[in-house]
Amino acid sequence: MAQQTRRVALVTGGAGGIGAEVCRALAEDGLAIAVTDKDLALAENLAKQLPRHGHKGFAVDVSDESAVRRLYDEIGKSLGQVSVLVTCAGVLLLRPDGSRNELVETSLDEWEVTQAVNARGTFLCCREYAQRLGPAPTDGRVVTLSSVAAQLGGYRSSSSYIASKSAILGLTKALARELAPKRVTVNSVAPGLIDAPMLRLSLDPADDGKAASAIPLGRLGTPSDVASAVRFLVSPAASYITGVTIDVNGGYRMQ
Repeated sequence: MAQQTRRVALVTGGAGGIGAEVCRALAEDGLAIAVTDKDLALAENLAKQLPRHGHKGFAVDVSDESAVRRLYDEIGKSLGQVSVLVTCAGVLLLRPDGSRNELVETSLDEWEVTQAVNARGTFLCCREYAQRLGPAPTDGRVVTLSSVAAQLGGYRSSSSYIASKSAILGLTKALARELAPKRVTVNSVAPGLIDAPMLRLSLDPADDGKAASAIPLGRLGTPSDVASAVRFLVSPAASYITGVTIDVNGGYRMQ
């Protein structure tokens, strides 16, 4: 195993819009990044572009139990033990015109694929992280990605997507309680309308103004807005924060 001189962060969905920004932010903070994506070329290309050095790209299907286990083995051999996990991998299945299926129209296949990537994938990556923790207390970090859709019932998102992201909120709290004795914090970030590839599945750029008018801060969010929240939760400054969800939505969901 390579000698570990700095924290290693595993970012799933690392080549995507939000995931890529998370990788850049954590790399700037000095972490060694394991960039993962289903497309190995995309993951490796991003790893080469990150600030500093010592990053590596990996291919993985997060819904595959054995693939997730192999991923952790490969990262351990090349970068060192994962101390930070950020689960950005996700999927939103919509109609060709960008509209969503209502529950009565949702096929079992759509439901199963969405749960497999979003909910099962997060579970598998979190479970593998927890299983590999040593007996001694650590200062690890887990940050999951949920969605404002899980809190509002969604407007552009399908019921299968909303359910999968709601499952992540519950899983985050359960794991936060279980890993607290080992000084591992587990939190979630719930993005709102973020100008990233997933939003563009349902929102035409011509409609950005109308969408932004419903947001108190008057604009769509950016991947860097989300990455900033993740960056904080991973930092020493957030060592006493666990089991919470940070909303990154410009005030779209106020309580």
